[in-house]
Amino acid sequence: MNSLINFLKDSYSEFRYKVEWPKWADLQSSTIVVAVATIILALFTFGVDSLFSTAIKNILAIFIGFFN
Repeated sequence: MNSLINFLKDSYSEFRYKVEWPKWADLQSSTIVVAVATIILALFTFGVDSLFSTAIKNILAIFIGFFN
């Protein structure tokens, strides 16, 4: 149990005094980059999904036309 307490104390000390946390401006710019990248990826996924959906509908319509 003593080693766990020492570990927690050392961890707290390291986080408090040795870690260099990012500045507020850096966090804001990183958040904007992530938000824009997420929107671009969502639009790309929507486009690919729409393309495949249309292609599958057309292929199925061709196969149904062969059997009617």
